[in-house]
Amino acid sequence: MSVSARVELKSFDKPDEVREFPKGRLELVTIGGAMIGRAVFEPGWHWATSVQPLAGTRSCEAPHFQYHVSGVLRILMDDGQELECHPGEVSLLPSGHDAWVVGDEPAVVVDFQGMVDYARAH
Repeated sequence: MSVSARVELKSFDKPDEVREFPKGRLELVTIGGAMIGRAVFEPGWHWATSVQPLAGTRSCEAPHFQYHVSGVLRILMDDGQELECHPGEVSLLPSGHDAWVVGDEPAVVVDFQGMVDYARAH
């Protein structure tokens, strides 16, 4: 049976895996052979202090293709480029960046790439 011939339905309400880290969590579902992640970053979350100790890298090396559900996430690329991601936007981020929550609302993103090893101790 080909993948396209099989119907699947998953919910982030019952994720296959949950990874928690300071001021955030990642909920993962595997569907259609792909791993999709919903990340919730609480106010005050900053990759450099929350996830970097787990990753052990200078900056985030995971590429991301994400839909921004709520909150505001600020991104600083290693090359100095900065962007601010708002609800309803879609971002594509290559490896080599830092990120943090702006404001008092949690930032929630659904990521279609790059969450396989995210926030996993190395």
